[in-house]
Amino acid sequence: MAAARTVLVLSENWTMVSPRDLPALVQLACDAEQVGVDTVMLSEHVVLGPDSSAAGLMGNPRDYAAPGNQDPATPWPDSLVLASAIASRTSTLRIALAAVIAPLRHPLLLAKQLATLDLLAQGRLVVQPTVSWSAHEYAALGVPFTRRGAILDEQLEAMSAAWTETPASHDGQRFSFRDVYLEPKPHRPGGPAMWFGGQRLHEPLLRRIVRYGDGFHPFGTPTPEELGTLRERMRAAGRDPDGLELVGGIRGRFPDDDATASIDEALEQVPAQLAAGYTSICFKPSMYTDDPAAVPGLCRRVVAAIAAM
Repeated sequence: MAAARTVLVLSENWTMVSPRDLPALVQLACDAEQVGVDTVMLSEHVVLGPDSSAAGLMGNPRDYAAPGNQDPATPWPDSLVLASAIASRTSTLRIALAAVIAPLRHPLLLAKQLATLDLLAQGRLVVQPTVSWSAHEYAALGVPFTRRGAILDEQLEAMSAAWTETPASHDGQRFSFRDVYLEPKPHRPGGPAMWFGGQRLHEPLLRRIVRYGDGFHPFGTPTPEELGTLRERMRAAGRDPDGLELVGGIRGRFPDDDATASIDEALEQVPAQLAAGYTSICFKPSMYTDDPAAVPGLCRRVVAAIAAM
């Protein structure tokens, strides 16, 4: 059995790297590639509003950003632009855009951007289209929040057509186009690899994974029953569930709001995830160090530990 992939979460490291020093994030990606990390992950928000802190700010700023726990001034660089810089500096590292809030963009524009990025990365791109959670963000961009799931479903159809057909046409409730030529096509036939995720494995998410998904990246821990349902639906659609990348991760325990967590303690979470079928393990370096110079060593520790398990 192949060793599980290691996925370095490159977003949300502002306690370790200045939010204005984007070249430092690119360098962290390069360092991760050099020591054997398989993938770096970028997430996004276009803008944030008051609902971003509605649940109260996270206690330790090194923790994961989640719905309602972050300052509206939290920095979120444009993930597609940042991914382009990383693609130009690396050669084997996968770049996972997890997640892209697709309904905030026109599907043809997003399809062109992702196709171009996939060519730059020579097929190393992974995209996780999602609907996200901030009603204020949708309002600021003039997109109906309550229709975001239906918009995403239509966008997936439209982007698939644009990536595979020449010329391409689509006639939907929100987007329509006829005889358009989207060139150049992505490096990967049919478009970039896609993950899907969410806080629960609801029916629309199941449909998206089964039809388009190369991976499942849940926000939280799905039950064995949910994972069993996913496998059944994959088989019913004629797809091999063992070919679906299942993305898990480790999370540090902070002794207080000013301290980093222990990476050795966090790695104790990995065996149970591997036993449950997870094939990729995410980790966020700023949970475990405030020093960017320590990241290569941290990555080596994680890669070696997961390989040994």
